[in-house]
Amino acid sequence: MNRELEIMIMTASDLPTIPVVATKVMQLIESESATAEELAKVVASDPAVAARVLKISNSSFYGCQRQIQTLSHAIVVLGFGTLKSLVVAASVKQVYQPYGLTEKMLWEHSFGAGLAARIIAKETRLVSEEEAFLGGLFHDIGKIIMNTMNKQQFQDVMQRCYNDGLASEEAEQLVFSYTHSEVGGLVIKKWNFPDMLMRAVLNHHTFDFAEEEDSYQVSLTCVVGLADQFCHKVGIGIREPDDDLDLLQTIPAQRLGLNEQRMGAIMERFTEAYEKDKSFFN
Repeated sequence: MNRELEIMIMTASDLPTIPVVATKVMQLIESESATAEELAKVVASDPAVAARVLKISNSSFYGCQRQIQTLSHAIVVLGFGTLKSLVVAASVKQVYQPYGLTEKMLWEHSFGAGLAARIIAKETRLVSEEEAFLGGLFHDIGKIIMNTMNKQQFQDVMQRCYNDGLASEEAEQLVFSYTHSEVGGLVIKKWNFPDMLMRAVLNHHTFDFAEEEDSYQVSLTCVVGLADQFCHKVGIGIREPDDDLDLLQTIPAQRLGLNEQRMGAIMERFTEAYEKDKSFFN
């Protein structure tokens, strides 16, 4: 990892931070003594996050039969693990402000990848659905940070992608000398998320695994990488769909052992869910 970049990210005081409510919820859940009432109280301390948590918990994404009307009910029905990823999703939306066209496209792509990763994880049963969701949600967080650090340079990156057909990481190396994956991994580390999540974000394009790499880490990274490819294939958060992208030939699809039939079924589930639920995440 780029040492100069690591020092810059770790010491920067003006980068977006994960909202306090998400940090408190994660700490409470990790303490293993938290009650639904305590968690509800913490979430309720941020009305914007609380409202978004209730809204998302009623999406078909979570498949609840009856409408959830209170935070305590959401926590009991969905469980602590799901609540954690829900609160993070509801909180991280604030990092995408101010909400211009660039931020809107990045948010749609990130939410789409989170949704895709959760569905892929459910179908393959290789990794936790909630970890996969967070990996998808955070996979491009580096782009938002780069846009925050230097909007003009980031717009230059986007122009090179759209006008010259460069891949995002290639354009970023030319303009910034580092990539959104590197920035994203460091920001995840700075926000004290697990190392497993940081490595999935860092390697979701390169799939650069050591020979003795932990199999769960490989699967999580591949689920996140494939979720990103799903969004590119159907055009979520980008200018137009990549019709030429053969998902079955990608490294993550091959590492996850997906055949044409399973891939088609997962993609169909994802596109249906995205259309149905995208309004819940805005």
